[in-house]
Amino acid sequence: MWFVTAFFGVFPYLALTIFVVGHVWRWKYDQFGWTTRTSELMEKRALMWGSPIFHVGMLLVLLGHALGLLIPQSWTTAMGVSENGYHIMAVSAGVFSGCLLVIGLVILLIRRFVTKTRLRIVTRRADILMYILFGIVVVLGMTATFWQNVFTGPYNYRETISIWLRSLFYFQPNLTLMSSVPWIYQVHVICAMLLFAIWPFTRLVHLWSIPFGYFVRPAIIYHAPVR
Repeated sequence: MWFVTAFFGVFPYLALTIFVVGHVWRWKYDQFGWTTRTSELMEKRALMWGSPIFHVGMLLVLLGHALGLLIPQSWTTAMGVSENGYHIMAVSAGVFSGCLLVIGLVILLIRRFVTKTRLRIVTRRADILMYILFGIVVVLGMTATFWQNVFTGPYNYRETISIWLRSLFYFQPNLTLMSSVPWIYQVHVICAMLLFAIWPFTRLVHLWSIPFGYFVRPAIIYHAPVR
């Protein structure tokens, strides 16, 4: 099917290419714009709550996706973890981290687009697109988790999506597996790849500028002026 070939055989490599080349271009031609464009000075109270909740939830979601998609099912089985046990742990952790992410995201979006007009003014179009796409990815992921586990029964994505994703690294994408994946998971994956494609052109680039040096830098000594 052309749809499966285009979106799960070609588009992943196109999105990855844009992701890499876009970051190189951004760093070369827009280093002064390589920032979060912080708005802390405009409003701090909602940011103080929303930002930590969002970032903790985001880290947990990314960690969960990495473990679930990159670690083969045979490895967890060899460790004595049954499929049912893994499913319970994955869903529990996924719901918890997903709820944290949604709560933090809602607080930040309300802060930026509802309560503070001046924050909307300093928000770029690329970032608005990022917020929309990011929200769609989150909603689809949470909906798939609840829908599959409450109404249609658990779906073992490790037998399809995980294997397909790992096959991309071998440059032999297993398209047959993705053709049988429920549509909501397919759309979730496509939107996630779109998010990666626009990543370099939004404030998400600040992820690569975590100031680790701050924790090991020498202490700054201040001297009181001599009178």
